[in-house]
Amino acid sequence: MNMHFIRKAIFGTATIAAMAASPAFAQEGAAFFNGKTVNYVVATAPGGGYDTNARLVAQFMQKYLQGSTFVVQNMPGAGHLIGTNYVYASEPDGLTFGTFNTGLVYGQLAGDPGIKFDLGKMSWIGKVASDPRVIVVTKESGIENYEQLKNSKEPVKFASAGVGSASTVETTMLVKALGLPVEIISGYNGSDDQLAMRRGEVQGIIASRSSFQQFVDEGNAKIIAQIGGSQTDVPQLSSLVDNADAQKVIALVASQSNISRLTAGPAGIPEDRLKALRDAYAKAVSDPEFLEKAKALGLPVDPKVGDDVANVVKVALEQSPEIVSFLKETLKTD
Repeated sequence: MNMHFIRKAIFGTATIAAMAASPAFAQEGAAFFNGKTVNYVVATAPGGGYDTNARLVAQFMQKYLQGSTFVVQNMPGAGHLIGTNYVYASEPDGLTFGTFNTGLVYGQLAGDPGIKFDLGKMSWIGKVASDPRVIVVTKESGIENYEQLKNSKEPVKFASAGVGSASTVETTMLVKALGLPVEIISGYNGSDDQLAMRRGEVQGIIASRSSFQQFVDEGNAKIIAQIGGSQTDVPQLSSLVDNADAQKVIALVASQSNISRLTAGPAGIPEDRLKALRDAYAKAVSDPEFLEKAKALGLPVDPKVGDDVANVVKVALEQSPEIVSFLKETLKTD
């Protein structure tokens, strides 16, 4: 018998047997998740917009990762730091990832000592939405447009969330950069800000459009400017400002509005598993039932997947020394 044929037969069979016996080969890509529990971390308390989005994403990712079981775990606290630090420190096996506020970009740029992660190195899976920021003022304020706000002779009270939150950071940065006569009243969480606007405690807010669209539609307030997004019913703030430094701050805030409701895991998830997660995510956020449920919940959907999100995050982290210095000054607490 031909020895070359015998050698080929023996080694070919051995190679196939070794591959079949290899756990890595048997669990390649999507097959790895069959029979596994996936931990989806939400860096906020139950019930809010992040939690609602997360549970919808988890439900449909599970649908497209055959045999997987998704468990949503809320880890609120420290302005999303607790949950995000946990995700980043997790084993990069593809079984732990989650969602958090992209306002953490500001903290990383400013060197927040509580941050134990590097957003630029995380395994980016996708993002559900773009959620532009808007400047909203109450009808009772009497303010009809940005120019009236800018030229107000009296301080206008604006609500924001807790100290260190994206809401407070963005509002503080924009007020300083634009020189607005605004007094920031922080500590409003959930729907407290809208209640405060109804009661007349505050006259305005800088917030995500999706959070305030219904409030505006009900006739309680008016949007006078927008940052990011593609809507054309109100002017872009960038078109109302001619200061170059202010434009840089507006651009930084706009970069955050483009990556809302994200999903990311720790650095180093194996490429085949990350691809499987990204594929499942892409199918989840384009599923007709997902879109129908998101619409019913009033959740904006403008998805991007994988490197498209990673690249936007990396660009947001590449800020000039001037902007970083300005941000550090903004975040400084006395």
